[in-house]
Amino acid sequence: MSANEIILVPANTVATTKGDGPTVDVSGAPNRVFLVTLCITRIIEQQALDLSIFGSSDGVAWGAKSLAALPQKFYCGESPLLLDLNAHPDVRFVRAHWEVARWGRGVETPMFEFGATMKEVPAQILKEAAAEARARA
Repeated sequence: MSANEIILVPANTVATTKGDGPTVDVSGAPNRVFLVTLCITRIIEQQALDLSIFGSSDGVAWGAKSLAALPQKFYCGESPLLLDLNAHPDVRFVRAHWEVARWGRGVETPMFEFGATMKEVPAQILKEAAAEARARA
């Protein structure tokens, strides 16, 4: 983990039911665009993990709808998600929420071992990406 990486779900978290990561204060971030990385390190077959990010203005009441969500995951590996909070100026806190499901034969309880981090995307990188996108349009 690098110094500017924020933990949304601690590495090697084992989930067998739905849950929430710790509340993270993003109010001091100069740039409100973040790269979220989900890292699944262990699974059992025939199951799915849904990871989404919720926001709050006070760290107590959480929105009914997620700010961003990854597509459903079935395998080990890393998956990125861009979280842009610029459209949500009232959001001062975020947290990860996960849901797990299992189907088929064998044990009915799902099991995922995973973690999720978040780091601020520097403004210069966003400017360069926007310029490149305009040049290709």
